[in-house]
Amino acid sequence: MITEGQVMDIARDALFLIIKVSAPLLLISLIIGLTVSIFQTVTSIQEQTLTFVPKIVAVFLGMMLIGGWILNELSSFMTQLWNNFGLYLR
Repeated sequence: MITEGQVMDIARDALFLIIKVSAPLLLISLIIGLTVSIFQTVTSIQEQTLTFVPKIVAVFLGMMLIGGWILNELSSFMTQLWNNFGLYLR
């Protein structure tokens, strides 16, 4: 039978994994948004939709570059869960 401690360990590991795999894409989006915002401030362009296209393109390129790593991390976590499945049923 699975204990509360094991559930908390699985939840902690899952949350850490979510943060770890989402951080690079969020940082890319943050950096591009900050850069475009500074550009808008310097040039006095106040177009609100100008930040969306560069962010979308940058995040898409980031997904292409690190998508394999993200998939590998998620797959290894799921494999770890399935390998320990027998321990959770005791």
